[in-house]
Amino acid sequence: MNDLNKKAFEGLTFFILALAVLLFLPVWTFHYWQAWVFLSVFSVSVFLITVYLMKKDTKLLERRVNAGSAHEKEKSQKVIQFVAQFAFIAVVVFPSIDHRFGWSTVPAYICIIGDMLVALGLFVVFLVFRKNTFTSATIEVASDQKVISTGPYAFVRHPMYSGAIIMLLGVPLALGSWWGLLAVIPITFVMIWRLLDEEKFLSRDLPGYIEYCAKVRWHLVPGIF
Repeated sequence: MNDLNKKAFEGLTFFILALAVLLFLPVWTFHYWQAWVFLSVFSVSVFLITVYLMKKDTKLLERRVNAGSAHEKEKSQKVIQFVAQFAFIAVVVFPSIDHRFGWSTVPAYICIIGDMLVALGLFVVFLVFRKNTFTSATIEVASDQKVISTGPYAFVRHPMYSGAIIMLLGVPLALGSWWGLLAVIPITFVMIWRLLDEEKFLSRDLPGYIEYCAKVRWHLVPGIF
């Protein structure tokens, strides 16, 4: 295993373990089947995406392993990423707190639908990775980068964020929490903040991006935003 693949697997392992802690620590029990199913669906999906990148697009894998506010070059994005980390934690922790205190009563089939949304959202992210090798975890422009306007990019400017929102909407449902859906609101606004700032950066530094924005009007959801 080369250093890049090792770093990717180590990062993935750490993230999954941290996610497990966030899921089970608030409820203080492992008897939480919804969390086990969600963790399995999420982990397998992300693992498969990682393996695909290892085999098909090592350059994109390298761009994805360096994530987080510390790796951002733009000051505004450092702040956005910092806030996004806490917003994501809230999406995971709040449903677990809900489960502990029994605020919500969610049928099992709704939980399964939530897991399906998680898988669907990550599948959309996978489609984006297949189409755009420049989908870095940080806001930057590579020397050989070109505007991608086909595939999911023909419908919205930020299809990866669209997939992320689908996934995030599925998380509280998968974890059996109606109230947890409220935690999705802040992170959605953070993503909108990030993509609008990203568009300013790309319009300035990526040739052809302004023309692309004139062609593709919608940011996240066709016909809505």
